[in-house]
Amino acid sequence: MECEWKPDEQGLQQILQLLKESQSPDTSTQRSVQQRLEQLNQYPDFNNYLIFVLTKLKSEGKLTHRSTSFYFHIACFFLSVPPLYSTQHLLGGSCLAMTQDEPTRSLSGLILKNNVKAHYQNFPNGVSDFIKSECLQNIGDSSPLIRATVGILITTIASKGELQNWPELLPKLCLLLDSEDYNTCEGAFGALQKICEDSAEILDSDMLDRPLNVMIPKFLQFFKHNSPKIRSHAIACVNQFIVNRTQALMLHIDPFIENLFALATDEEPEVRKNVCRALVMLLEVRLDRLLPHMHNIIEYMLLRTQDPDENVALEACEFWLTLAEQPVCKEVLCGHLSQLIPVLVNGMKYSEIDIILLKGDIEEDEAVPDNEQDIRPRFHRSRTVAQQHEGDGIEEDDDDDDDDEMDDDDTISDWNLRKCSAAALDVLANVFRDDLLLHILPLLKELLFHPDWIVKESGILVLGAIAEGCMQGMIPYLPELIPHLVQCLSDKKALVRSITCWTLSRYAHWVVNQPPDIYLKPLMTELLKRILDSNKRVQEAACSAFATLEEEACTELVPYLAFILDTLVFAFSKYQHKNLLILYDAIGTLADSVGHHLNKPEYIQMLMPPLIQKWNQLKDEDKDLFPLLEVQFKCDTTTPFSPQCLSSVATALQSGFLPYCEPVYQRCVNLVQKTLAQAMLHQSQPDQYESPDKDFMIVALDLLSGLAEGLGGTIEQLVARSNILTLMYQCMQDKMPEVRQSSFALLGDLTKACFQHVKPCIADFMPILGTNLNPELISVCNNATWAIGEISIQMGPEMQPYIAMVLHQLVEIINRPNTPKTLLENTAITIGRLGYVCPQEVAPMLQQFIRPWCTSLRNIRDNEEKDSAFRGICTMISVNPGGVVQDFIFFCDAVASWVNPKDDLREMFYKILHGFKNQVGEENWRRFSDQFPLPLKERLATFYGV
Repeated sequence: MECEWKPDEQGLQQILQLLKESQSPDTSTQRSVQQRLEQLNQYPDFNNYLIFVLTKLKSEGKLTHRSTSFYFHIACFFLSVPPLYSTQHLLGGSCLAMTQDEPTRSLSGLILKNNVKAHYQNFPNGVSDFIKSECLQNIGDSSPLIRATVGILITTIASKGELQNWPELLPKLCLLLDSEDYNTCEGAFGALQKICEDSAEILDSDMLDRPLNVMIPKFLQFFKHNSPKIRSHAIACVNQFIVNRTQALMLHIDPFIENLFALATDEEPEVRKNVCRALVMLLEVRLDRLLPHMHNIIEYMLLRTQDPDENVALEACEFWLTLAEQPVCKEVLCGHLSQLIPVLVNGMKYSEIDIILLKGDIEEDEAVPDNEQDIRPRFHRSRTVAQQHEGDGIEEDDDDDDDDEMDDDDTISDWNLRKCSAAALDVLANVFRDDLLLHILPLLKELLFHPDWIVKESGILVLGAIAEGCMQGMIPYLPELIPHLVQCLSDKKALVRSITCWTLSRYAHWVVNQPPDIYLKPLMTELLKRILDSNKRVQEAACSAFATLEEEACTELVPYLAFILDTLVFAFSKYQHKNLLILYDAIGTLADSVGHHLNKPEYIQMLMPPLIQKWNQLKDEDKDLFPLLEVQFKCDTTTPFSPQCLSSVATALQSGFLPYCEPVYQRCVNLVQKTLAQAMLHQSQPDQYESPDKDFMIVALDLLSGLAEGLGGTIEQLVARSNILTLMYQCMQDKMPEVRQSSFALLGDLTKACFQHVKPCIADFMPILGTNLNPELISVCNNATWAIGEISIQMGPEMQPYIAMVLHQLVEIINRPNTPKTLLENTAITIGRLGYVCPQEVAPMLQQFIRPWCTSLRNIRDNEEKDSAFRGICTMISVNPGGVVQDFIFFCDAVASWVNPKDDLREMFYKILHGFKNQVGEENWRRFSDQFPLPLKERLATFYGV
C-alpha cells in the first residue's frame, strides 16, 4: 500500500535540516537552500518526505503565535511568492498555542504546494495518491495553521484538474462537515471554501455531475452553526456562486436570502462582512429578490457602513457603489439621502491608522530618498493611430486618468473606507446631480472651515468628489470657493495641501473659462509653488493637478510659459525618483497643450538641457527611460490617454528640437537593435540567455514615430544613415503584438516623412501588412490599416499589384459587427485611398462596403485623410455608379458631414448628386429626398442645390 510509505531516517533528517536553514534571513543561505531543493525535485519521493513532515511530525512543545507568524512569512519570502493567505487568516485571528514543529511543517507544505503547481503532472501515481490520502486524513489537525496549509495544498491539487481524477474529494469533505470534532469540520470547510473560490465554474458544470446540487443545501445548513468561524465559512462558500447565477443557488435563492437576514446582526465581524458581501452581489444579479426588502436592506447597510470593524464597513460601503449602477437607485434611495450622505462624508475622514501609515505628521520629506516599493511599476502602452472628431481635439476615453483618482493614499491599502466612501459619493452625485447638494452644502459649510485639519481635509475631498456630478449646481458657489481652495494650498498640513491640489483639478474646466486674472493666474501661481513644496506627496499632487490644468487651459498658458518652465526645470533638482516620473508627464502635457509656442530659443534653452542630461544619465536597461521616451498619442478606448514626455516635446519644438534629435534618434535605433539581438540569442540558446524586455524596443519605436511626426522631412538624413528599415522589417514580424503595433505606426509616419527610403521595401512590407489585418488584435490591425492608407497615397497607381493582398480583408473588417469605431474609421479611409489611386481594382466591390463606409466617416473632422478618402469614393462611383444606388442616402449623409470641403472636392460632390437627380428625374428625386431628415435635406439644398 502507498500509504504505508516510510521515510529513510537519514534522508528525513537532511530535509528537516534544509527546512530549518530555509528559515534563515541570510540571502546566500536561502539561495543555497533553493538550489538544493531544486536538485531534490529530481527524486519523485522527495514530495513524500514533504507531506510526511507536514502531516506526521508533531511534538508537544509550545510556540507563540508571534513566532509562527514570523516563520510563516519567512517561508513565503523564501519561496519567492506572496502568501496566499495571511497568517491572521490562516489562524482565524486566534492566539492558540502551536506545536513546536509547526513553522517547519507548514513550510514543508508550502514547498510541496509549489511543487504541485510546477510539476504535478510528472508526479508518479503512487506519490500523488499518498499526498491526497494524507491531506484528507489530516484536514482536522489540531493546529489552525496546519489545517489551513493542508487546505491550500488540497485546492492546489484540485486546480490542476484533479477534481475529475479525485472523485472522493468533495463527498469526503462534505461528509467531514458533519463531524462532531470542531477541528475536522473547520478544516473541511476551509478547504471547501478555497475550492469554491478557485474552481467555481467547474463545480457548476456537468463534468462533475453538478455537485453543487448537494453542496449548496449542505452549506445553507451551517448558517446557524454555533461556531462563528463555521458560519463565516458557510456564507463565503455560497457567495462564490452568486455572480454567475449558479443554477443550484438560484433554486435556493429565497432560503439563502432569509438565512442572510437572520445573520445580519451576528456578533462576529467576519460573518457580518460576508453577509454584506452577499447582499452587494445579490443587488447586482438578483435585484428582483431584494426589491421587496429594499427599505430594510438600505437601513441595514447604513448601520453596517458605520460598523466599528472597518472591514465590515468597507464591504457595506460597496453597496452604495453597486446600487448607483441600478436603474432603481433614484427611486429607492432618494428618501434615505439625508441619512446616507453624512455617513459617507464621515467615512471620508482619515483614520488614526491612515495618518500613521501615511506619515501624516511628517511635513518635510523632500530630501528623503524614495523606497523602491513606493514606485508603481510603469507599463508602456503602444501607439494606436486614431482620427479626430467634430467638436473635440481627441477621442473620448472611457478610462479615468490616474490624476482623477479620489486621492493618492497609495501607501495605505489600495482600497479602504475613505476611498470607497469618496467613490460612492462621486457616483451618487452623477445619479442625483444637483439634488444631492441639498444634503451636501450644509455639511460643506461646516467641514471646509473646521479648525480640525482632519475634518477640513475631508471637506475638501467631498468638494472634489461631487465636482463632476454636481458641477452645474456648484457654479454659483465657485467664485467664493475657488479662492478659498487656493488659500488652502498654503495650509500648514501637507495632507490638506495635497488633497486641495486634486480638488482644484476637478474644477479646472470652470476656472479656465473665467477671466484669467481672477482665477487662472492665482491658481496657476499657487500650484507652481506647490510643485516646489517640501513635501513629496504635495509635489506629486501638484504636478498631477497642473497637468490637468494644462490640458484644460492649452494656449491660455502661453503668456506664462517662462514662469511655468522656470518652475518645472527647478523641480528637476528637487525631486526624488517617483516624482521625477510625474514631472515628465507634466512637461509632456505642457508641450502638447501649447504646441509650437514652445519653439522659442529661450524656452528651448530652459527645457532641453535637464531633459537631455537625464536622458544621458539613464542606462539602456533602466526602466526610467519609459516615461522619458514615451509618446503621447490620441488613442482609442483600447489605449488609455497617457501624456508623456520627450516625444511630445519633440513634436512641439519641431525645428527647435533639431540640435538634440540625432543622439536621441540613434539611441532609439540602438535600443531596437539591442533588443532584437537579445531576442535572437534567447531563441537560439534559451538556457544561457534571458528573454529581453521588449518594452524598451516598443517605447523606442514609438519615440521614433514621434520624431518622424514632429520633424517631418528633416528626419530623412537620419533614416538614410541608419538601418532602421531593416530593423523595422524584423519588428513587423515579431510574435509580440505590441511590437508589431508600434512598427506599423512607425512605418506610416516614415512613409509620410521620407517615402523615398521606404519605397524600396514596399514589396517586402505589404505581404506582412496584409497578414496583420486581423481584427481580433484591434490595435495591430488598426495601425496596419492606417499604414496601408499612407503607403497608397505615396504609391499612387503603383499600388495596383498589392490591392489583392489587402482589399478583401478590409471589406470584411468594415462589415464586421461590433468593430471599434477607430478601426472602422481607419479602414474606411484606407479603402477610400486605395480606390483613389486604383479605382478600377476597388470600384467593383463598392456595393459591398459603401453603407458602412459612409456611416464610419460622417463624424470625423475635415482633414487631409478624410479629403483623400472622399476623393476615392467619388472616383469609384464614377467608375461603378450602380454600386452606390441602393445606399445613396448614406452617401448623401456623408457628403453633408463636410463643413468646408475644398472647391474641387465640392465640385465632385455636386456632379454626383446632380447626376443622380437628373438620372432618376425630378419626381423620383422629390420622393427620394422626402425620406431625408430635415437637417440633411436643408444642408444639401443650401450647399449643393438639390
